[in-house]
Amino acid sequence: MIEILFTISGAGMLVSILAGARAPKLWLAGVLVGAMGGFGAAVAALVTGVVWDWQGALTLGGEAVHLRLDAVSALFLALLSVVGGAGAVYEREYWTEIAHPRSARSGRVWWSLLLLCLGLVLVTTNGLHFLIAWELFTVSAYFLVTLDRERREVRAAGWLYLAASHVAALCLFAFFTLLAVRTGSWELGGMRDHAELAPLFWLALVGFGLKAGLFPLHIWLPSAHSNAPSHVSAILSGVTIKIGIYGLVRFSGWLPVPPEAGWVVAFLGVTSAVLGVAFALGQHDLKRLLAYHSVENIGIILIGLGFALVAVGQGNATWGRLALAGGLLHVWNHGLFKALLFFSAGSVLHATGTREMSRLGGLWRVMPWTASLFALGAVAISGLPPLNGFVSEWLVFLGLFDATLAHGPSAWAAIPAAILLGITGALALACFVKVCGVVFLGAPRSHAAAHAHESGPAMRGAMIVLGAACVAIGLAPVVFWPAVLRAVDVWNPVWVGAQTPVALSSLGVFHVALAVLAFLAASWLWRRAGRGGLTRALTWDCGYVFPTPRMQYTAGSFAGIITEWFAWILRPVRHEHRPTETLPVSARFSEHTPETVLEYAVEPAGGVVMQLSQAARRLQHGRVQAYLLYLLIGLAALAVVVLLGGDK
Repeated sequence: MIEILFTISGAGMLVSILAGARAPKLWLAGVLVGAMGGFGAAVAALVTGVVWDWQGALTLGGEAVHLRLDAVSALFLALLSVVGGAGAVYEREYWTEIAHPRSARSGRVWWSLLLLCLGLVLVTTNGLHFLIAWELFTVSAYFLVTLDRERREVRAAGWLYLAASHVAALCLFAFFTLLAVRTGSWELGGMRDHAELAPLFWLALVGFGLKAGLFPLHIWLPSAHSNAPSHVSAILSGVTIKIGIYGLVRFSGWLPVPPEAGWVVAFLGVTSAVLGVAFALGQHDLKRLLAYHSVENIGIILIGLGFALVAVGQGNATWGRLALAGGLLHVWNHGLFKALLFFSAGSVLHATGTREMSRLGGLWRVMPWTASLFALGAVAISGLPPLNGFVSEWLVFLGLFDATLAHGPSAWAAIPAAILLGITGALALACFVKVCGVVFLGAPRSHAAAHAHESGPAMRGAMIVLGAACVAIGLAPVVFWPAVLRAVDVWNPVWVGAQTPVALSSLGVFHVALAVLAFLAASWLWRRAGRGGLTRALTWDCGYVFPTPRMQYTAGSFAGIITEWFAWILRPVRHEHRPTETLPVSARFSEHTPETVLEYAVEPAGGVVMQLSQAARRLQHGRVQAYLLYLLIGLAALAVVVLLGGDK
């Protein structure tokens, strides 16, 4: 059954690649068939627990093609299928050939190739083929990020993404090569009894961590996600950075890890969660704000994985099972609500032509579908009931709370981790209150916002599918628990048969009751408004007789107090012109938050490297006499080293 579904999926993707440049409708049909086939295979593996293993006579690079689908890879494949299919539907209306005649055709081909290569990364069990598929999906993502390459900032974002991806690829090349040398084969699988392989985990952490965008390896993520087309941003944030998480989950389950690995991963997770949301609060660009929330949510996932590794090192404590289950479920949840948020942001950009929140406002009246779906995604990403974000974060909290009952360092680490995770949720809520208030409420701040329009049926349909999935997981978490549990048990078979949290069913009942109450309250308010029971007036008029849109809160002023708490890391840059006269004619104040790690750490280090390379180039001037002198100096230095070594 799974093999048939994979055959259908592969055929659909190949058709979409061939038809992408010439036949848009056939391309969409091929992508949807491929996505449904992949989703069906993933569901079959998650429901039945069957491990599909296929090895054919076909060879690539001298290695036989070997594919394998288990619960871990199926968990990620299901997310890829949903977001990839929804993104293709969204793209047909968002990135049309009329508006983008030079890039729409190539964009469809690269989209199909990206989905195909991501699927191959998830199912291949050969290190060499993993690297090939990894590089192909990286290149595909680069061309998707730079679809609008006429803009300078897009080209810069693409090059930064490509540079970071190549650093990750070098680490992974070293990882898989050393693994093949020490095991004598490129084949991958369970090797936990080979203790000598444990140091390779650090190469995997850097390589996969760069792709996942964990702090401080996230330097490529904000610019790539904000400058890419919105459907590309959705799959980058919703799926491709999760492939980095897949690599960490997969190989931490297959290979031995150093004793301190869990502590390091948990620390990086907490750091990414807190600082990711702090940087998001300081953003004025809607898509850049969402990009930093990807860093935050990757941190939440890594908290679950890190404490699971700690639990394994402490005798497979069952609280690690809960933490890992929450982290893996958050892979699904973040992929769904973050893709929904990027689709909604793309709808705003499509209607207004701007991502700057200071030029938006009042969009709820003219874009009710987009505003409502964005609000749904905001509730989910803030970890509020009754949606899916609360369920996965609640499971991570349960694991941390149980860890606090244990004796030893795990208890002392779980307490601050739980506190900081709670602070992260509160800051995320504050951030999205800012976004919804500035972008969708109040009065329009520009002509574009005042004349915005709702998106079409294809874009709305893609958003509704993702929103419905967020609601389904939130209202019926017990239905999705067995699928996540199978992945956890595959990662660590020792946990098979451990007790299922009994509160999961009651949580679903609570969420259903809460959703019903919210629906009834909204219906009552709607009827009252329709009968004239509510008075409509300007928002935030501050007592002015004739308020203007400029008198509203901006994105910067709304979160100003909170961002001051993190000024030590955000290092905001302010531009101001203070009034000096009694009756001032004008005054200006603006503030932006730089990418601290990139601008204050990576770029200065890169400048030093460039200066050294320029100095080295001056030595290469083509004079044979100088080259002979260099050779003599080198021989003399070598002779001194030999003599000193001989004396010892």
